[in-house]
Amino acid sequence: MSGPGVGFEYPPREVSWVKRDALLFAQSIGCTADELHFLYELDPKFSVFPTYPIVLPFKTNSQEVIDFYAEQKSIAIPNVPVFDPTRVVDGQRSLQLFKPLPTSSAGKKFEIRTKVLGVYDKGRPGTVVETQSDLVEVGTNEVYNRVLTSSFYVAQGNWGGPKGPATVNFPPPKDKKPDVVFENQTTPETPLLYRLNGDYNPLHAHPEPGKKMGFGGVIIHGLYSWNWACHGLLQHLGGSDPANIKEYQARFASPVRPGDKLIAEAWRTGEKKDGGFEEIRFQVKNSTGKVVLSNGRALIKVVEPMTSPYIGQRRSYEGHLCTVRYIGKSKASTVASFVRPTRSVDPPQTFLSALQHKYAPEPLADQKPETQRPIKFSGKVAEEVGFEKIRRQQAQLHELQYVILDSTRLAAAYPDGEDQEKGQRIGQVCPKIKELDLSRNLLEHFDPVVEICAELPLLKSLRVNWNRFRNVLEDKKLESASDAFKGVEHLTLEDTYLDWREICHIASRFPALTSLNIGSNNLSSIPSISPNTFASTLVSLDLELNSFSSLADLAPLATITSLRNLVLKGNDISSIVPTSSSTASEAPVFGSNLHYVDLSYNKVDSWSFVDALPHSFPGLMSLRFTHNPIYNNPDLDNQGADTPSQQTKAVAKTEEAFMLIAARLPSLKTLNFSTVTPADRIEAEMFYLSRIAKQLATVPEAAEGNVLARHRRWAELCELHGEPTVIRQKELNPTFLEARLITVKFHYESDAEGAAAVKKTIQIPKSFDIYDVKAVAGKLFGLRPLKLKLVWETGEWDPVAGFDEDGDSSDEEELDVEPVETQEVTAQSQKGGRWVKREVELKDGPRQFGYCVDGMEVKVRVKSW
Repeated sequence: MSGPGVGFEYPPREVSWVKRDALLFAQSIGCTADELHFLYELDPKFSVFPTYPIVLPFKTNSQEVIDFYAEQKSIAIPNVPVFDPTRVVDGQRSLQLFKPLPTSSAGKKFEIRTKVLGVYDKGRPGTVVETQSDLVEVGTNEVYNRVLTSSFYVAQGNWGGPKGPATVNFPPPKDKKPDVVFENQTTPETPLLYRLNGDYNPLHAHPEPGKKMGFGGVIIHGLYSWNWACHGLLQHLGGSDPANIKEYQARFASPVRPGDKLIAEAWRTGEKKDGGFEEIRFQVKNSTGKVVLSNGRALIKVVEPMTSPYIGQRRSYEGHLCTVRYIGKSKASTVASFVRPTRSVDPPQTFLSALQHKYAPEPLADQKPETQRPIKFSGKVAEEVGFEKIRRQQAQLHELQYVILDSTRLAAAYPDGEDQEKGQRIGQVCPKIKELDLSRNLLEHFDPVVEICAELPLLKSLRVNWNRFRNVLEDKKLESASDAFKGVEHLTLEDTYLDWREICHIASRFPALTSLNIGSNNLSSIPSISPNTFASTLVSLDLELNSFSSLADLAPLATITSLRNLVLKGNDISSIVPTSSSTASEAPVFGSNLHYVDLSYNKVDSWSFVDALPHSFPGLMSLRFTHNPIYNNPDLDNQGADTPSQQTKAVAKTEEAFMLIAARLPSLKTLNFSTVTPADRIEAEMFYLSRIAKQLATVPEAAEGNVLARHRRWAELCELHGEPTVIRQKELNPTFLEARLITVKFHYESDAEGAAAVKKTIQIPKSFDIYDVKAVAGKLFGLRPLKLKLVWETGEWDPVAGFDEDGDSSDEEELDVEPVETQEVTAQSQKGGRWVKREVELKDGPRQFGYCVDGMEVKVRVKSW
């Protein structure tokens, strides 16, 4: 298009802003406390309101009040008259949004580049100048937005210019009530606040300029009404999301005076374009019905309002899921979190909209694909390598096999009221899905799950965790949903708070189910199982993080003969049957196919529980048992085995616990994910025997039966490996001299060839230190004391080299003793395995002899060097 001045470019103007400018603008146009992302700089979604660029030509780089008239010096447009800038009003503004503004221009340089689109002579009323202004980031030349302005120079026409083209109008629909109506009562302070954004035209602050121009006094900025109306449209139709508006325009029809009431009316046309943006027509009137903004048009992605809240409704607020449990006011001190009814709700999504948004989002206008999702570490943008290829693969929705739609606000399979026969079908868009995760969404009923899965013939795995399903037993679609789930083998229902009946009702609709995960559902018992509840295909059942306290609580599961894996991690299990039960016959007996059981992170504190496992699980081959009290302290229920002082020193001896479990459960092939080899089992069984021998040594011979009753494999292990020696210490009255003496049997083997070993026995006071003991030995054998080495032969056999009784090497350092070279032997009846005789060198030091050895009678070997 040609004409006077067309194409003329004004000099670029540098502009800048800070977060405070964005906050002030949002406040001045009516943003509310429910929109903190416009009003609070620390909000995670803090954003500049989309129409803020409209004030930058007034503000430019200044953070101070400016002389409006001085700044409005006209720049002559070629071939047109020079117009008086003091007598100009806005005609129409149109804003096109390409890229959201950063919250501050710091670190970047921005310019407004303006060119003339046309200058039109309207005769006596005046002249219209149409311009295009682009906000451009210098350096990248990226255009963030574009403003088309129609400025009307009052009474400055009749200069012979062109009349201009006919104006394109967007009138509101006839004979149709507006879809949205909102209003605003202005005050004398309204323009005084808005002008602080940078538009310091005295016309909007002092009555004198308005009187001279025929307005009778102060009028409110036309751009105030323009921006206020945009905010209302975005708030009421777009969910206050700045990403939901693309274009906005309005014509300034009449002035607004401070104190006028503004009433906006908006109509949805139903016409959608450019990725779901719907055309909205609107107008703004004052209280007398006079139109002040006309020709209003916006492209907004409309957020469908949620229904009125009801008990059980699932909602999302800024990505945080919740369930409506109460409506109204409550004076109770223990109520849950309350939400204002006016607070903006995250819009729910259908399956296809969530899929599209997650795996094939639409690119932003004027933005290169490789710059759409910058990856940042500590504020620095990292270079992406290979991500574009992944995006292209994901964008091929028809090829997707593994889909994760957790936390996507998914609430339905299809939009309400949509003709599914005419619309796009799920099965047509993504027919190859094998694994689907619908966790943490807004699903309230199982109906949408049935509808979605019915479209996915290849589906094998389904996860619907963290949803709050209601009325499951009355769900009509679920009742006849076997065909929808006919191929699903793995189902996960974690943290749904469904009760056992509801879980069974759902699971029974999966005819090919092999794996079921129902953890974190607050289950404490299983009442019963109908014969038709679980198919004969169920192999794995995960019940972790529930509230079972005994294996008897799970007794009905014994009817599932196909079950091979049972996960009970993180419950409160401490016994086979409840403590109130009096007979062991109530212990459940599971099928012989059940090979793997996970009992980790429970409350088992007795070895009798472990000994009873083969009865309840006759097919047990693999066990996980870590993080139980008895596993952390294997001496916990060894009555009489340890003194109280030793028990207080008990620490997590997991190596010992591993060996004791392996010895007590001979059927185990794996324990805590570690394979139990034949050598491991032999060593474990011999270690177990040595521990039993230690327990027997602490009780009189007449009480042996009480100890052996706690070790059901005693006779069997003695037959396999030989009965260990039980060394009992004679009880002495501590007041007698005999109780303060230790009988020491010395034997000395000379290095001389053919020399026989010399043995001598003597009683030595416990209070002697090692130096004194060496002096006694030196005198007995005629040797120099300081050239002697004393080795205490403990008489104990350890099944594993270096495995000391306490499992803590720090004890030996504390006693000033250390293990000497070990000796390997084979027990008389041992059938394989390895026993190590433990010997301890008595090191020089002031420590009393009685603290360095155990018992009242010891053997000490004397060596000379």
